[in-house]
Amino acid sequence: MTAAPLEDEGAAPPARPAMGTFERYLSVWVALCIVAGIALGHLIPGLFRAVAAAELAKVNLPVAVLIWLMIVPMLLKIDLAALGRVREHWRGVGVTLFINWAVKPFSMALLGSLFIGHLFAPLLPPDQIPSYIAGLVLLAAAPCTAMVFVWSNLCEGEPHYTLSQVALNDLIMVFAFAPLVGLLLGVASITVPWDTLLLSVVLYIVIPVAAAQLWRRHLLATGGEGALTSTLGVLQPVSLVALLATLVLLFGFQGEAILGQPLVILLLAVPILIQVYANAGLAYWLSRRFGVAWCVAAPAALIGASNFFELAVAAAISLFGLGSGAALATVVGVLVEVPVMLSVVRIVKATRPWYEQRAPHGGR
Repeated sequence: MTAAPLEDEGAAPPARPAMGTFERYLSVWVALCIVAGIALGHLIPGLFRAVAAAELAKVNLPVAVLIWLMIVPMLLKIDLAALGRVREHWRGVGVTLFINWAVKPFSMALLGSLFIGHLFAPLLPPDQIPSYIAGLVLLAAAPCTAMVFVWSNLCEGEPHYTLSQVALNDLIMVFAFAPLVGLLLGVASITVPWDTLLLSVVLYIVIPVAAAQLWRRHLLATGGEGALTSTLGVLQPVSLVALLATLVLLFGFQGEAILGQPLVILLLAVPILIQVYANAGLAYWLSRRFGVAWCVAAPAALIGASNFFELAVAAAISLFGLGSGAALATVVGVLVEVPVMLSVVRIVKATRPWYEQRAPHGGR
């Protein structure tokens, strides 16, 4: 059986700007936030208690504002009109949808239960183990949105595919995130506060997606691409500062637990790392089997492996609280995101000759 012909994707448009210095060293800033949060939590605990008390309908208002500042600028980049181009790259889209929605959340639930619930359980605080697993599930249940454009650009990916795939994932997330998380947390025997989960979906998916699309249309209608680009340039630092401020708050609450058991972060990183490399490898291999062009397969591997950690952090805080193990688990995802995804970029670029070589003996 001969290998399927590679799709002809045509010449790619000019690449988007590469990752900025701030984003490239995101893991360094996250590490500094860990130190700052722990120190501030110890020095001014009253401030953090006041922040924790500022809630309305189980939503922490200061954190909600920070989350919106994080998410809306990222969603502003997404053009939902790109959904019309999905069929142009249907093989790559099919592979990524399979990984994102049928493999990644379930594999993380399995890995979390195996490593955190069993193998590492003696090394972890028993009362936090279910919360850690819940955080890992939340991390895997939402595909990455904004940073995918950076990864795709770095690996010379087909930008039309990347845009249409991200737009499709955002649309699916509106409807699938809550049921999927509810199912997996139920399987893991974790009580699901459905009212809080549905509220989180409305607050951190539905409203930001709608607001970003309305804002995007307004900018394009009044000032064209220049106005959109200028606005994104202003908002990008705001988004990153909001992320770092959220992390300082999280580690201010988690400081005592981290100082008491610093090994927790390392142990939580193990299932995340296994899941990222396994899903990226599976997406890349399936793409080759189905004859997907390398310029689509490379970003497919990256989209299949990365996570929308901003949404995961928001949902974890809403569902389990600022000081929960779930919130800490999602933050570990932020900590490892950049170095791990950069390594995946290097791997797919280094294996391009193998990928584009026909399968031996005509096999698929």
